[in-house]
Formats: sequence, structure tokens, C-alpha cells
Amino acid sequence: MVRELGKTDSVFNQFLSEIRDVQIQQDRMRFRRNLERMGEIFAYEISKEMPFKQKDVVTPLGIAHMHVMKQQPLLATILRAGIPLHQGMLNFFDNADNAFVSAYRKYDADEDFVIKLEYVSSPSTKSRILIVSDPMLATGGSLKAAIKGLLEKGMPKEIHIVSVLASNEGIEFLKKTFSKYKLKIWTGAIDDELTAKAYIVPGLGDAGDLAYGKKED
Repeated sequence: MVRELGKTDSVFNQFLSEIRDVQIQQDRMRFRRNLERMGEIFAYEISKEMPFKQKDVVTPLGIAHMHVMKQQPLLATILRAGIPLHQGMLNFFDNADNAFVSAYRKYDADEDFVIKLEYVSSPSTKSRILIVSDPMLATGGSLKAAIKGLLEKGMPKEIHIVSVLASNEGIEFLKKTFSKYKLKIWTGAIDDELTAKAYIVPGLGDAGDLAYGKKED
């Protein structure tokens, strides 16, 4: 149910170390590009578990018996931080349908927050392989809101959650919330701690701000 790519040594860990590094983070273009490259690796790994079919391909010299994907997945992401990660997966699943969700933390004067869901732009999710990306899986609140919004468009065949970093608390929350669904969580690394404001530690900071600049709360 949970796949942690960083447990296996590969170039993925190089990208992960760079997006965590407070000095390298100053280069926004590199931060976005690393998220994109990690999205490509996630897409490759997920593709290994997708259904394939045989297809005869005509070459200049004959017929090649190939295995190709039976269907493209439906790629969904949470704006704005998820865009580079989403683009990386779209680079590989280049004919996929796409969905976009606006969900964010709304803080009050006591620094408590609720998840606000503004809108969902999505085709039908019925019988689709749904891949939902968000760089940070902290409490799981934003992903819960996003997935519930997407479920209103139909019942997917499978749900894959992709996060560069996750907390144990967020993972357990989503497993419990969506226990009735065929769910798999893909992450780069699992960090143990959440701060009082529900930020992952050691984490990497605010992925949206690092990719696109600070926003006014």
C-alpha cells in the first residue's frame, strides 16, 4: 500500500537531497525542475503496475510484437505546489487526461486551520486509474478534500497518491479514510515529525513558495 522510493539508492535520492537543501532551494527553476524529474520517476514506477496489452507494431522491416498500456491514467494535482510534480508525470503519461483541484489551508487568529476546497476541474473519474499528486503529505487533510471532490466525478478503478515527502501521521490518516478503496501511496521519503502548525520535519519547507514565490496569507 505504501512505496517509499528513497529507500532504494538511485538518482531519485540526488533530486530529493537537492530540494531539501536550503542553499539549493534558492534557485526556483532548479527546485521546479527537480520536482518535475521526480514526477517522471514516479510515473515510471507506477507504470510497472498498470495493465498492458499486446500490440503488433509495423516497422520498416517487419512486425514487432510489443506490450503497451491498455489505458492512460487520469492525472490530478492540487494547485499550486503540485504543478511541477504533475508536469513530470505528464511528460511520461503524455496522452493522459488531467484534473486540477484548488484546496488550501485557511488559518484563523489562533493559527488553527481548516482545508478549503474551492473547485475541482476534472473529467469523469469512473473506472479510471486516478493518480493524485501533491508534493507534501503532512496531515492528509488537503489530499482528503481533493480526493473526495474527485470521487464526485465517478468511482475510480484505482487511486494512486504521489507525494515527494510524507509524514507517518498523514499516511495513516489517508489509509484509514480511504480504506474501502484500492489505494496506493507513493512517496520519496517518510519523515516522523509534524510541527504544531502541521509542517513536516525535517521536510523541505513550503513547496509552493519555493517553486513560485511567497504568497500573502
